[in-house]
Amino acid sequence: MTATKAEPDPSPAPRSGAPEKDERVKEISGFRKAMIRPELGSICGTILVFVFFLLVARDSGMFSAEGVLNWGVVSAQFAIIAAGACLLMIAGEFDLSVGSMIGFSGIVIALMSVTWDFPMWVAIITAFIVAVAIGWLNGYLVIRTGLPSFIVTLAFLYILRGLTIFAAIATTNKTIIGGIRDKAEGDWLAALFGGKILNGLFVWLADLGLIGKFVAGSRAGQPIVDGVPMLIVWALILIVFAHVLLTRTQFGNWIYASGGDAQAARYTGVPVDRVKILMFMFTAFCATVFATCQVMEFGSAAADRGLLKEFEAIISVVIGGALLTGGYGSVIGAALGALIFGVVQQGLFFAGVESSLFRVFLGGILLLAVILNTYIRRIITGER
Repeated sequence: MTATKAEPDPSPAPRSGAPEKDERVKEISGFRKAMIRPELGSICGTILVFVFFLLVARDSGMFSAEGVLNWGVVSAQFAIIAAGACLLMIAGEFDLSVGSMIGFSGIVIALMSVTWDFPMWVAIITAFIVAVAIGWLNGYLVIRTGLPSFIVTLAFLYILRGLTIFAAIATTNKTIIGGIRDKAEGDWLAALFGGKILNGLFVWLADLGLIGKFVAGSRAGQPIVDGVPMLIVWALILIVFAHVLLTRTQFGNWIYASGGDAQAARYTGVPVDRVKILMFMFTAFCATVFATCQVMEFGSAAADRGLLKEFEAIISVVIGGALLTGGYGSVIGAALGALIFGVVQQGLFFAGVESSLFRVFLGGILLLAVILNTYIRRIITGER
């Protein structure tokens, strides 16, 4: 009897341990992954800015309780409008009418409450409705005409600014309308934009006398910081909302898809037109939040308010890592960009530097951010 040679088993050996690597998938190093994070530039910038001013303005009061409140409020102003601009830019569009919307919404509130004697809450709600409707119109025109959002919103920048000045002069014969603080007193909705929270906490800290920074020199137990302004609260609310919307929801995926490749997104069922229009409306909403907080703080509305704010919002978003071409960005990065602006603007004052150099800083950091973003885009797309 002859022995037969056993043929090899063609079936694959059972897998053990880690799965086999797919040679079709290109591996990315940890350093490369870190380099393409949207927040990288703004994180580095924030650290550098704080280190710089700790060295040059440490004893100026910039980092006292009152100093922190000053640059915190300025940073919150940038952050409120940057939250809306960030989502819109990731969706692939721009809104250059944000600054004019701030002045326009403020005048609407002042005219309705002071000049026409409507309750303050009615004036505020009306301003939001009108602003969001204009945001819808901006988005609708961009979608239906196919014109670049840069052109459509540039037109509304001039239209809104002109209407604001005309309405103020035609009704009151002046461009600054006061008396808002008196009309807002006791109003339930005005308190959400012009009040402060945690008042008792700071009074308690002052009474304890444990933290000297919270006690004014003129009167023992009198807190320098008597609460957190609602402007800062609104900034935090909008940043958290926009971040969660962008990173934790299907709608956030739609925003990225709409800005990355709108036509491909449509083929996969993404309602690109609706997404972009809603982002224009959200940007207008954020601008009106800023305007409402501002008129409550100053007690007046001025037709020239919000000048150049649209560019400051865009620069904050670009510093935060968003690509100008859309489809890539981070709300946290935009918030850090706003923080950088607030710290630098107030830091120059505390350091005794000419305030006009802030504009030089804006231009320089915009140029650097665009160069960095171009490099990041090449890494992502594989361009040379």
